Amino acid sequence: MPTVTLTPQNYDAVIARHPIVLVEWWADWCGWCTRFAPVYESSAERHTDIVHGTVDAVAEEEMKIRAEISAFPTLMAYREGLLVFNEAGFLAPEALEELVQNIRWMDMDKLRREVAEQMPYDPNGAAAGAGPGAGSRQAGLAAIPNRYGWPGL
Repeated sequence: MPTVTLTPQNYDAVIARHPIVLVEWWADWCGWCTRFAPVYESSAERHTDIVHGTVDAVAEEEMKIRAEISAFPTLMAYREGLLVFNEAGFLAPEALEELVQNIRWMDMDKLRREVAEQMPYDPNGAAAGAGPGAGSRQAGLAAIPNRYGWPGL
């Protein structure tokens, strides 16, 4: 599957609709971004069940600011709508493959419990910070069946 260009219009929807989404933030002037691009595209071809999104941080300045991107390339990973990885720097092919496999086998029940424990309690039942414009750090759970996780659990 080719990479998907992410914009303010589709960013949150792509994350919400797919169980695993990788997002590469890049700039055309960045040499490391140029080196990382073929590694990322190769991963997209190998892992067709994972969305590999790209954001041109120069063209999408407001998105870059909202996501607090300060170095390039930056790779974010979302699993079931939750941000589970966010790191700047070049990844070698082996490191990217290891990251993909680690994301596939994450214990999402444990992660959800940890996230719930960190969220402030609201007696009205709403999550603090939720709502329109709250940011894309937690876009919501993907509306598809759970296909990943530890086998047999």
